[in-house]
Amino acid sequence: MSQPFGLAEYNIIAFVSIVDVSRAKSFYQDTLGLRLLMEEPPFALVFDANGIMLRLGMAKEIAPAHGTVLGWQVPDIGATVKNLGEAGVRFERYNGMDQDEFGIWASPTGAKVAWFKDPDGNTLSLSEHPELRK
Repeated sequence: MSQPFGLAEYNIIAFVSIVDVSRAKSFYQDTLGLRLLMEEPPFALVFDANGIMLRLGMAKEIAPAHGTVLGWQVPDIGATVKNLGEAGVRFERYNGMDQDEFGIWASPTGAKVAWFKDPDGNTLSLSEHPELRK
């Protein structure tokens, strides 16, 4: 029996660069509630993001990324935005986007998205996709 071609059956690993290690550790662990698996100075902080390995690569500086670098699909975006807002997360507002009072944008497909930044300025998102519910 031969190995299947492709990567569809393998877990993905997410990578995000950080500069301020202590602030990033606190934000991802305490504010976002991810479980810290290990610290690998001077290389990375490694978190468990619901079974996905998230490696926060320690860098001296990071170039600004264009767009979202990491996002979470959530079942109730309103409740998640509220919970994170109570934990101190500030949601972004963008000119030309019709966002509600909580910063949630409804896409033409029915998906809802809200964006926020980590301590190093990386854009993160929450999204609710009713069309993908089973």
